[in-house]
Amino acid sequence: MPGHKKVTGLSGNEIYCLSKIGMRPGQLCVGNSVVAIGVAKGIGASLSTLGGGEVREVTDLVHEGRMKSFNRMAAEAKHYGGAGITGVSFSLINHGGNIEFISTGSTVHGDHRSSEMQFSTSGNAQQFYCQKDAGFDPLHFVFGNVAYSIGLGGSLGGAFKQLSRGEVSQYTEIFDRTRHLALERISSHAKQHGANAVIGIQTTIAPLLGAQEMMMVGTASHHPALGDLPVPVTCDMTNEELWNMVNLGYMPIKLVMGVSVYSLGLRGGILSALQSLGGGEVSGLTEILYEAREKALARIERDAEACGADEVVGVKIRVYDLGAGLVEFMAIGTAVKKMAGVSTKSENLPPQAIIQDRETFVDVTEGGALSLDSTNAQSARKLQRGPASFIGFIIFIAYLFLTFKRGH
Repeated sequence: MPGHKKVTGLSGNEIYCLSKIGMRPGQLCVGNSVVAIGVAKGIGASLSTLGGGEVREVTDLVHEGRMKSFNRMAAEAKHYGGAGITGVSFSLINHGGNIEFISTGSTVHGDHRSSEMQFSTSGNAQQFYCQKDAGFDPLHFVFGNVAYSIGLGGSLGGAFKQLSRGEVSQYTEIFDRTRHLALERISSHAKQHGANAVIGIQTTIAPLLGAQEMMMVGTASHHPALGDLPVPVTCDMTNEELWNMVNLGYMPIKLVMGVSVYSLGLRGGILSALQSLGGGEVSGLTEILYEAREKALARIERDAEACGADEVVGVKIRVYDLGAGLVEFMAIGTAVKKMAGVSTKSENLPPQAIIQDRETFVDVTEGGALSLDSTNAQSARKLQRGPASFIGFIIFIAYLFLTFKRGH
């Protein structure tokens, strides 16, 4: 075990919030696991990528690596006698073809040394304070991930639909199905720990091992007003936002997502190109992008209505240029419902619970670390390159073959 005993990753604001609920800061804990994908898994992953949908080899590999690093971090926290771990986060570093999975978090202590870990959270100590005051008792840090690819089949089928204007259903179905897999897996992980809610869910999408990975992390929690649910409530509001909604009498019901992949089409592309030469509004592009956004929003509204929610809050729309005239729109938010007798323990939050800590160390150099803290806006385009290049190669070979036959 490491020798440090007085090193914490908690800020002054976090330490203040802990003191208000009878807790104090503990040690910064780290767990890691270095893995190699291997030749066999690499070949299997490549074949799965061509097939489209989930790339199970990559999903399982990174899930296992993260779990090992988390368990080692938790063992270190237990060694220090911590009551819990806050601010659990994942990171990846490439070491010459081997991938290091790293889990970090800070232990917190109660009045007495604990022999067993009582909880772990994805949120920092400020968010921990907010969720406790909102009535959500933290149980366990949870995550769900899925690695996916459009694949050759989707690219071939979608290529024909790209000739016409409108939604490309093959792409929409692949993105929608795989992204909901991540949500299902984080819910299942939470259910294993006796939770009736997963709060503070953060979603990241990043290129990984020749595919794209969508990962959701959050805190499995329990709220007495929700009772025993077959599927835990899911929420991607920040814990500060959650506190505000609970204070107003609302409870989260479900994280909802809507996906729509659209193509401008060959004819629309030509007309738009001609319009762009003269300047002014490109009406064809305006209409199709508006239609795609509306369809994504309509899908999350239907999802919310199906689960009995009053409205969807905190909606975010992400746009991905998939290349070849394809654009994906994803809408994500939390469906909420007004419930009688629901409120927060305190009428107001202390300023220390909502003040964002200022970054005092900035490193702009390029290293081997892969950041999973923000969505890579160009990552979706990279997803197309493998299948699209393969299709282009086939067309080129066919062209050469036909030219050769005509010459003879």
